[in-house]
Amino acid sequence: MSEEAGDATEVAQLRAQLRQLVAEAAENDRKLQRTLDRELELLRVETLHELFELLTGGLAASYSLEAVRLVLQDPHHEIQHLMLGSGHRPADYPSVRFVDTLVGLAPQFATLQRPWLGSFVRADHGLLFGSAPELASLAFLPLRRLGRTVGVLCFASADAERFDRHQQTDFLRHLASVVAVCLENACNRARVLRSGLSDYLTGWHNRRYLNARLREELARAQRTGASVACMMIDVDLFKSINDSFGHAGGDEVLREVAARIEAHVRASDTAARFGGDEFTLLLPETALEDAVRLAERIRAAMEPEIDVLPGEAVRVTLSIGVAAVGAAARGGDLKGLADRLLGEADAALYRAKAAGRDRAVASSG
Repeated sequence: MSEEAGDATEVAQLRAQLRQLVAEAAENDRKLQRTLDRELELLRVETLHELFELLTGGLAASYSLEAVRLVLQDPHHEIQHLMLGSGHRPADYPSVRFVDTLVGLAPQFATLQRPWLGSFVRADHGLLFGSAPELASLAFLPLRRLGRTVGVLCFASADAERFDRHQQTDFLRHLASVVAVCLENACNRARVLRSGLSDYLTGWHNRRYLNARLREELARAQRTGASVACMMIDVDLFKSINDSFGHAGGDEVLREVAARIEAHVRASDTAARFGGDEFTLLLPETALEDAVRLAERIRAAMEPEIDVLPGEAVRVTLSIGVAAVGAAARGGDLKGLADRLLGEADAALYRAKAAGRDRAVASSG
């Protein structure tokens, strides 16, 4: 080959290499831009359910993954309660796992402090991915805040070379940091919203929400001519429960009482913790006699003893006052009407307690 032909071949090879480098640089720019877009999308999320959807289905689509799982350490079920308080059931997000402890789901979780990449092993990782398609490699991204692992974001691929333990993990570590911050922000927003309108212990609405809802339902009832009922519920001798089992035992009783009551109310009803051991139910389109029948069902639901502490249970009874306003209550100011309804239910509750407790009494007003 002549020297001139050799030079031409070398130039062609250099041009081919340059084109390849330019193409790789362009692809890297596109990947970087997709990553930045995804991070900005994560940082804009305000609610837990939006974040969960983006972290599971969204990331799986963005990064062409066979499966994504989000495991969150939630020993006191706070995050699940925050979800329920916003009207979303944790069970509706099967790719999100809530656990008391991270230990046991995968061997790597016990000491996970930085991203782990490696092969999928059915015996070790089957609990995480269940019946997911055939998987070959995994990436576990620990979500850490204030020196503590609060969860793990798990990526799974059918490509055995997608996640290899020799790969650099800077990108994954950065993504995990962003996700941890987004999770904390979404939880804090949910806590602020819930603290303003909800009771943390029971997950029910608080008195502030009840007052606003009561005026809304009374205004609607005036337009439609329907009846609105109100039920004031008090746990009998609750102080003795606190004295016997401590505040932790008392809290457990209140949570269980609220859960048993909630099993008997409709989606259109409003359940609120009025204060201490007193609860209120607002029942739209409900006549007084129907509300009394509901009160008796709620009383009957307390018959099984409540487990307070390991090996210890207590029998709880309720005193209930019931009142209602009907179509004849049209006109006038809503605040006065609301005060009257609550006052009549409270007076009926007082009569129930004075008559010996463990009974429902209807207002005579």
